[in-house]
Amino acid sequence: MPMARRAGILDVVAREVVWIWRDRVALLLVIGIPLIAFALLAATFSNAVIRDLRVDVVDQDRTKTSENFVQAISSAPGVTVEERSSDLNGAMHSVRSGKAIAAVYIPQNLERDITDGKRPQLVIFFNKQFFTPGNVASGALQAAVSATVADLPAGARSSGFAPGPLVVEQYVLTNPALNYAQFLLRAILPTVLHIVIAIAGGYAVGSEFGSRSVRAWLATAGGSPLTALVGKLAPYFCIFLVMMAVGLVIIHGFYEIPYRGDPAMIVAAACLLIIGYLSLGALLQLLVKNLAFGLTLTGIICSPAFGFAGVGFPVLAMNGFARGWGTLLPLRWYVQLLFDQAARGVPLRDSAQPFVMLAGLAVLYFGISWLCLYALARRPTPEPAPAAAVGRPPRRGIAGAFGDEYGRVLGNRAAFGLIVMAPVIYGIFYPQPYLGQLIKDVPVAVVDDDNSDVSRTIIQALDADEATAVAFRPTTLVEAQAALARREVFGILGIPAGTERDVLKGDKAGLPAFVDSTYFLLYNRTFQGIQEAVGAVRADLAARSARPDGSLYRAALTRTSPVEVLAQPLFNPTGGYASYIVPAAFLLILQQTLLMGSATVAGAAFQQGGHEARRQRGTVASVIGQSLAHLLLALPGFVLFLVVLPRVYGFSASDHVLDLLVLAIPFILSISFLGQFVGSWFKRSETAVILLIAISLPVFFQIGVAWPLEAIPPLIRTASVVLPSTSGVDALVRVNQMGASLADVAHDWMRLWLLTGIYALLAILAARVMTMGRASHAD
Repeated sequence: MPMARRAGILDVVAREVVWIWRDRVALLLVIGIPLIAFALLAATFSNAVIRDLRVDVVDQDRTKTSENFVQAISSAPGVTVEERSSDLNGAMHSVRSGKAIAAVYIPQNLERDITDGKRPQLVIFFNKQFFTPGNVASGALQAAVSATVADLPAGARSSGFAPGPLVVEQYVLTNPALNYAQFLLRAILPTVLHIVIAIAGGYAVGSEFGSRSVRAWLATAGGSPLTALVGKLAPYFCIFLVMMAVGLVIIHGFYEIPYRGDPAMIVAAACLLIIGYLSLGALLQLLVKNLAFGLTLTGIICSPAFGFAGVGFPVLAMNGFARGWGTLLPLRWYVQLLFDQAARGVPLRDSAQPFVMLAGLAVLYFGISWLCLYALARRPTPEPAPAAAVGRPPRRGIAGAFGDEYGRVLGNRAAFGLIVMAPVIYGIFYPQPYLGQLIKDVPVAVVDDDNSDVSRTIIQALDADEATAVAFRPTTLVEAQAALARREVFGILGIPAGTERDVLKGDKAGLPAFVDSTYFLLYNRTFQGIQEAVGAVRADLAARSARPDGSLYRAALTRTSPVEVLAQPLFNPTGGYASYIVPAAFLLILQQTLLMGSATVAGAAFQQGGHEARRQRGTVASVIGQSLAHLLLALPGFVLFLVVLPRVYGFSASDHVLDLLVLAIPFILSISFLGQFVGSWFKRSETAVILLIAISLPVFFQIGVAWPLEAIPPLIRTASVVLPSTSGVDALVRVNQMGASLADVAHDWMRLWLLTGIYALLAILAARVMTMGRASHAD
């Protein structure tokens, strides 16, 4: 009597492991893509300290004193004097064209005005559109200039009594070295991995509706949907748990970043994150029952999750929709847990809420996936239909190829969703977390041990400042620290006993400020609010008893600071986070959606027509015609991103639309040709999304907007030039947001045309190589 066929969870696991091993795309997705992304990001952030940011100096004074300022700037850590323009016009050209990130203007008669007590103004202009490098350069320049001012000869200062200065003594919590790699890598590595996890879960389940069989899957599980789902996802769970460990080794081993919290909770949280996103990817496939379209939906949901997680822009400053949507994403709660435990080392009870939310979402998405599979198992499941044959032969010439490609995109749900619909969805969806622009009313605690008029004035100024709000008035520092651990406050200002006495005696009074630097933007804004509030009180004390003409006030300022140092942000003067991040991200989205869409069409054509279809798509006329179809289909998204939405959201935008179009044409064509080249190696339409979607975040840090090019290793910086985004985003942001001319970005424009030619040639050659290899194999 023959043995009955075994059926159970181990059989489902074995079936899936064999499929992963045999399917090169699956193997590359679950192992190759995460490791490549991890290595690229680890190398990108290998220079934890940002150095050699280029600065232009305009010295109109040309005296010994002004030269002292120039030398101080040259020797300041983080910046280097790259240009010495003769006037501000030249300096602004340097900033707009990318030759410098900041400019320092030293006015004429600086030395004479200091001697005469006139308090001249020295201005630091810095590019706020490039947020991180601009802020780092501004900080380094202000520190260098302030140190030089402090070293000015005593004779340059006026004498007389003044109230003692109030000095904020900064104590940075969590990340005292302000290591950008520690902040960014800890969040980015799980973010990249969560996209891969969701795509892998979708690919595993969605393939059953295409190249595999739902019936065979359920049969292997003995007809149990729960067994089928658990057995299918179990191998991926194990693989991604190992990848999580690799990420931790990079962060805590390679970078030697300290770990402060409970390891068991982080391991449990990692398991829940993996379950949650495997289940979400599976759920979308079970709902749409179309692999390529389901993967497109997965990408649309997961790709922007970094913004909704509150890493760059904090949750407390988001609008209601962004907070609500972020609540539904497991990544949002995992990142909070990771930062609370790994970075801040808070007690376990203070991490209970995000842990419960993460567990609830993992159970919810898995439960809904199981119910969908249960419903599917109860009704007959048709076997996948064979691929439809090509309806008619392709038309000849560029015009014929244009028409054929245009029709293919409109007729393919995945490609149409990527090229046409995704820009519209992303245009509305992606900016939502950042539309608050500025962080306001950050809750802080004040421990007032002085209980004086001065201390009460400080508290009132702190509460009145736009950046901060006094949310807690504990009696001890221990109580304030406990509130900070619970995220009730994000900064603590101490006012020691005797502060008013010291000020009235003319002595310096120190005010300790404890600021949490777990989230850099929140840290900067909190400390800025404290500095502004204390500075306002300091100025008020200096102005008391002043004459009506303000002479005593000016004298006090001259005594304490004989040179007025003004930091002037350029192109994004309000420091709006959305104004900085969204324009560059829009262009990267345009690249990624068009790249995946054009490659998806190529894979779909091979599925329908095989090597003959690939050969026909690889002719010179076909490659050009297909690229023109992509250009026409992508232009509406381009106009939406660069012309319409900046005005809707209130971002700066150029009125010279023709200049933008001149840059857009080679940018879009180069992406199209690159997509055709990459797609010529794919045999299925879904392969493009599977292999390309996870590179979006690593690529974003190669373009120089969020992470300075000077901090990227030369090899990676050179290699990044092969992507159109490196030149295209830089040029288009400079023209559209910074008012640069085409001449300012001529090198980027020429590089885009060079890439256009190279990738057009590669697309033609790749198709011929693949078809020639097939022909020789047949012989």
